[in-house]
Amino acid sequence: MIAVWGLTWKELIRKRVTLMTIIMTILFWIAYWFVADAIAGGEVHVAASMDLLENFARSSMILTLGFFFGAFAVAFLAIFSSVAAITGEAESGVLQSVLARPIQRWRWFMGRWFGFVSYVALYAILLFVSIIAISWIETGVLFSPAVLLKSLALFLASIPLLVTLTMVGSCYISPLGNGIWMTMLFGMGWLGSTIGRFMDSGVSRMKELRTLETITGLIKLAMPADALQQRMLSELFSISELSGLYNLNNELSIFSISGAATNSLLIYCLIYTVVMLMVGLLMMRRKDF
Repeated sequence: MIAVWGLTWKELIRKRVTLMTIIMTILFWIAYWFVADAIAGGEVHVAASMDLLENFARSSMILTLGFFFGAFAVAFLAIFSSVAAITGEAESGVLQSVLARPIQRWRWFMGRWFGFVSYVALYAILLFVSIIAISWIETGVLFSPAVLLKSLALFLASIPLLVTLTMVGSCYISPLGNGIWMTMLFGMGWLGSTIGRFMDSGVSRMKELRTLETITGLIKLAMPADALQQRMLSELFSISELSGLYNLNNELSIFSISGAATNSLLIYCLIYTVVMLMVGLLMMRRKDF
């Protein structure tokens, strides 16, 4: 299993998706730094030089914009790195030659899974640290280590789910179809959260749109990635602690934090990921290549 893990890393490093991810990330850093500099006012601010809440609001806006891109970048890397994990290698004949050796199918599957998850997680950690660092340089706002670690864990939480769902789909769907399916599913999750924001802003009072609450709930259950992202931002900005003192969502406007995953949904995501991983192992075991 460890050997398959290592081979997965070597394969991903050689793939063009990694090169494109690096290029796009560098371009993002450049653009993000300009945007952060513009929001921060063109100079480094510290809490003593300006109103504390105003500085915190600027930092929150910068981080929200950064993680908005970061969530998509991590999700797409997780999807497109593992989109051809099964059918793609079966069509090229690589899988048949590997499974002919004395290696159990579940070990091969888990080796690939750990390879994809760890590879994307490393990129996500790098992206997380860079976004936090740029915001700190521009605003001077630095969060406590405990808050950062909790937020990082939530930022990484969607990776195992996305990789698992993509690998399950790759058992029977072609790489192209699997990529389209997973991209649309992730987009539906993001759309569901966006609809939820409009509902929280007062649209939900319209009786004819009440069914949207049920629809968005079902979308969250199918793809809770954006709900995890909202929970990460909520923990990072300590929304629950500030709720009685300061309404940060008024400052964030269309990027307001809404629909954050509850503790129950976090448990559901864990169970969902484990169940789908078991489904993938079962499909891999029974599939005839």
